[in-house]
Amino acid sequence: MTTTLKPVQLGRSGLRVSQLCLGTMNFGEPGRGHQGDWTLGLDEARPIFQAAIDRGLFYFDCADAYGIGACEKVVGKLLRELLPRDEFVLATKVAMPMGAGANQGGLSRKHIMEGVDASLQRLGVDYVDHLVIHRHPHGAFGQSRTPVEESMEALHDVVKAGKALYLGASSMFAWQFTELQLIAQMNGWTRFISMQNHYNLVYREEEREMNPYCAQNGIALMPWSPLARGILAGSYQGGLDAGTTDRSKGADRNRTQGLYRGDFVFDIAERVVELAKKYACKPAQISLAWLVNKPEIDAPVVGVSRLEQLDQLVEATQIVLEPDDVAYLEELYTPVENLLSIGFS
Repeated sequence: MTTTLKPVQLGRSGLRVSQLCLGTMNFGEPGRGHQGDWTLGLDEARPIFQAAIDRGLFYFDCADAYGIGACEKVVGKLLRELLPRDEFVLATKVAMPMGAGANQGGLSRKHIMEGVDASLQRLGVDYVDHLVIHRHPHGAFGQSRTPVEESMEALHDVVKAGKALYLGASSMFAWQFTELQLIAQMNGWTRFISMQNHYNLVYREEEREMNPYCAQNGIALMPWSPLARGILAGSYQGGLDAGTTDRSKGADRNRTQGLYRGDFVFDIAERVVELAKKYACKPAQISLAWLVNKPEIDAPVVGVSRLEQLDQLVEATQIVLEPDDVAYLEELYTPVENLLSIGFS
């Protein structure tokens, strides 16, 4: 019997989403963009989207920068083909550079307005349910340090224009996120309902400040890279030089190496494999179950390239880990320098 996801409320907002959010970075035009060497095209993506819908997954996350616009075209076309507009929840992001032009990135009023309009055109929809800033206004590479008041007012105006229904944010320091929320509150502007942060078994620095802040304030936590770019799914057999997938063997390996620096990373991954045998499931399922068992987590963003991966992750939402096994998975973790302090998460 196929496991079906149930709807959950996204933080304290009225928006209901599926228990898992399908990340769509790997869909678009093969060869285009920074993830082009492991991108699936329209026809390869279609059965995955249909299977996701059949399993109760109706929340889809993309970004303008994925495939330099190609991802949004594929995602929009498939969703419009497969579901009525009121039956799916669609998120996209703005902030990353979309070209070499001086105003083609960042979170200035100019780029927010132009970027959102361009996204809607590529997606083929009148509005997105969830507009996410890809980083803090001062956190996108090579972009101007836009006054945060300018960014927040422009985002509010996008919502009031009906082009986005809710706002979300992604990786930044907790103090930065708090400041943005307070600026919005003080001015009567739209606040964020979610934080899409970097959090998994081998990168847990978010447990210090961001996760507790969001839990306390009813802000949905939707971690990206819950499987640590494949490390926690067994894509690397004991080291970064032993990739077993197109993604782990390609250019993306450098990004993975920059994110996961702790000496404990592959020791924890080995424990995941060990517990997968105990629970008669896959390592990816143990890693995701660890995350979704935490009450402050709402809809982790997962990526798949094969139907069996989708089935495994959907089934993982039903796995309840014993407290001793959770402790066993967590005990090797050693604090590392916050990636935001040394560059980019």
